[in-house]
Amino acid sequence: MKIVRKTKSVEILIDVFKNSHNAFSVVNLIDRFKDEMNKTTIYRILEKLEQDGVIHSFLGIDGLKWYAKCQDCSSHHHIDTHPHFQCQSCGKLDCLQTEITIPSIQNRQIDFAQILLVGKCEKCLS
Repeated sequence: MKIVRKTKSVEILIDVFKNSHNAFSVVNLIDRFKDEMNKTTIYRILEKLEQDGVIHSFLGIDGLKWYAKCQDCSSHHHIDTHPHFQCQSCGKLDCLQTEITIPSIQNRQIDFAQILLVGKCEKCLS
């Protein structure tokens, strides 16, 4: 990780992602840590963690930005090109461990892709 100053706030957010396989919305993180740090600090740390390849972001069905832990990414190259699934009923959002292939398009350079699958999770189906 390339974060120069590992403050208490940085360590708190790193631990959230290190200890979970879930995705978190920025609103959830702000609400969760409102007594420990302000929202500007949270946004700044999330941006730096994403630049360093620690987490990746994507948009959920509500238009909110969500963050999840990267697998084998670096500050030079994000390789977390995978679909995400969001439950319409409970809002649960997670990364799917399914390989996808982003097509090559003539006369275009694709830098990243976001695929969000929407439906009902296993808990809401039962």
